[in-house]
Amino acid sequence: MSRLNPVSAGLPDFPWDTISGAKKLAGSHPDGIVDLSVGTPVDPVDAVIREALAASSEFPGYPATVGTAALRAAAVGALERRFSITGLDESSILPVIGTKEAIAGLPAQLGVPAGDTVVIPEVAYPTYEVGALLAGAAPRRADAVADYGDTVPAVIFVNSPSNPTGAVLSVDHLRGVVEWAREHGSVVVSDECYLGLTWEGPAHSVLHPDVCGGDHTGLIAVHSLSKVSNLASYRAGFLAGDRALIAELLAVRKHAGMIVPFPIQGATVAALNDDGHVDAQRERYRARRDRLKAAVEAAGFTVDRSEAGLYLWTTRGDDSRASLDWFAERGILVAPGDFYGPSGAKHVRIALTATDERIGAAVARLGA
Repeated sequence: MSRLNPVSAGLPDFPWDTISGAKKLAGSHPDGIVDLSVGTPVDPVDAVIREALAASSEFPGYPATVGTAALRAAAVGALERRFSITGLDESSILPVIGTKEAIAGLPAQLGVPAGDTVVIPEVAYPTYEVGALLAGAAPRRADAVADYGDTVPAVIFVNSPSNPTGAVLSVDHLRGVVEWAREHGSVVVSDECYLGLTWEGPAHSVLHPDVCGGDHTGLIAVHSLSKVSNLASYRAGFLAGDRALIAELLAVRKHAGMIVPFPIQGATVAALNDDGHVDAQRERYRARRDRLKAAVEAAGFTVDRSEAGLYLWTTRGDDSRASLDWFAERGILVAPGDFYGPSGAKHVRIALTATDERIGAAVARLGA
């Protein structure tokens, strides 16, 4: 008999496995399914990125976990140019093999003690909870520092703009979290994968000088190219922030062989150095959002928050699974809000990541 203790036994059910029935129902629509459940890019990868990928493909050796100097310099430049983040250098950057993997591994790689607390947002991307559980820590859902209770968490995850709600945390809120964390010795991990996709007002990085005063101590920002550059299949992302924390993560990841493939590093450099394709993709999503938001509201749903990101966070007061079925009956697959925590149980998340033709099909069905 095996003496192993399966790790998966301590994890929640994989959310997407629970909506197979709704997916089958939506797929039975005569005009086919409109899948707005997963935020997966559908638009082409820009030629400048594909050319860089090809140009980097002849390298035969092992790349370095730390990434090329060109990649780290490109990340520093993009963060300053696009988000006004200053004070970084190449030692502040660490490339990762997709930010989902990075988030899932961060609590363990940062050395969170078993049984310690990891704070995650009240309504949250499920991988924050998974990362805490994989480290043997206890996840605690809280948005405000006043809700941390008597615990002093080892790690505090924040997510702005939020997945799934599209909410943007104010500078004052972020500054309050940073100040509390520094007083108590907690590390703040800020998931900023949607920072370049704002629709109603600005969003700020935790590394922005207005938030942290130019001091990145105790702060890690998580950045992905999956959304803004359509590179989900490339698994291209990076961490930025506190040089000491980045160095510790680098040391751990070197031992584990967590290396971004060299061609992907080359493509990442091109994507970070070119803002034109990012601006064009943002406007595609803006147009899709405008059409879909109007149709959802006309169908009797309220769109809450959703001022940024790639989703509409919607409700009409019903249980999220009832709304899931309502959309599925019209051939539209969405994500039930209970995926993201108990506080999401009355909402559904509707992704903007579908072709113009499929967005048009959804709009027509909602208006029928």
